[in-house]
Amino acid sequence: MHKRMIGVVTSDKMNKTRRVEVGRTFKHAKYGKTVRSRTICHIHDEENTSHTGDTVEIVESRPLSKLKRWELVRVVTKATSLETAAPAASN
Repeated sequence: MHKRMIGVVTSDKMNKTRRVEVGRTFKHAKYGKTVRSRTICHIHDEENTSHTGDTVEIVESRPLSKLKRWELVRVVTKATSLETAAPAASN
């Protein structure tokens, strides 16, 4: 069984490749504080269907290149234009 994760596309500048961040929260083993961390995955998107800000489902695959070990299953939700424009407007 291959691992499946849901994350947010943070970069769509490459052809057929996307950078996806998968966030997780957990309690610190010693201090008990809730800690946030993220995993960066480079995924294969054959049709270039996903774009920055989209929430996507990915599945583990064989190594496709030096960094790519995941494939796009589906786009869960599309990003709105406000979500992608907000970081640029804050400068």
